[in-house]
Formats: sequence, structure tokens, C-alpha cells
Amino acid sequence: MALYEHIFLARQDIAATQVDALVETYKGVIEAAGGKVGRIENWGLKSLTYRINKNRKAFYVLMDVDAPAAAIQEVERQQRYNEDILRFMTVKVEAHEEGPSAMMQKRDRDDRPRREDGDRPFRPRREDGDRPPRRDGDRPFRPREA
Repeated sequence: MALYEHIFLARQDIAATQVDALVETYKGVIEAAGGKVGRIENWGLKSLTYRINKNRKAFYVLMDVDAPAAAIQEVERQQRYNEDILRFMTVKVEAHEEGPSAMMQKRDRDDRPRREDGDRPFRPRREDGDRPPRRDGDRPFRPREA
């Protein structure tokens, strides 16, 4: 049996209990075909980058699966015809990651490097002002005569 990571997006207007029911349905399909479902992560309701079928948000669910290819094909077939599923993707992996996925890890803002002065590095002040002298000297601007 092969190892897969399967993620699907469910519509925003269904309840969280319905999302859990979808997970249990697809878990049952995989187990009936002789596979095993490891980690299941419900990432919750998140904003989409772009609208999908007039939805701006979706429930994201990640499943780590150890199953034959036929089980994955059956899950994808059922999700293709389920109108509550907006998108799905299955990726074959060498090994499942231990611990929470990158989306579930809480990153503190203290972990990030900080710049006290903003984005730009320190630049020394010029003695003669903000700009260097003009190439043609310090002549003031004169409009052209028409």
C-alpha cells in the first residue's frame, strides 16, 4: 500500500458537524477498501485566495492515508460528485510527517527577525542635505521661454 496526503475543501455554508460527517464518510470508504487513515487535521474555515463556485471561504481538511490506489480513486470519484466539496488533491508521499502540519503549527511573532528602524537599513545623514549636488551645478530651475 502507498502513503498519501489527501486534502479537500468543503463549502463555507455547511456546518462544522457536516464537515466531520464528510471526513467520517471518506474514512469509511478508505477503510472498506483495506486502507488506514492516520492523522486527520481540520484546519477550519479559511479565506480562499480566489473565488471558487461563488465561495470566498472554505473548510480545509487534511488526511494522512495508507491505502491502495483503488481506495484513493474511489474517494476522489465520490468527492467529484459531491456538491459540498469544492476542491480536492491527493499527493503520494514517501513518509508521513510526524507532529502537526505547517498550517497547524503556531508561530509566534517573536520568532521572526525584527528591524527596529523599519525595512531599510541605517544610512548616515548627509552634511549637505538630502540630495547630492546637481550635475550642472547649483543653478535654479528656470522655465523655458516660449
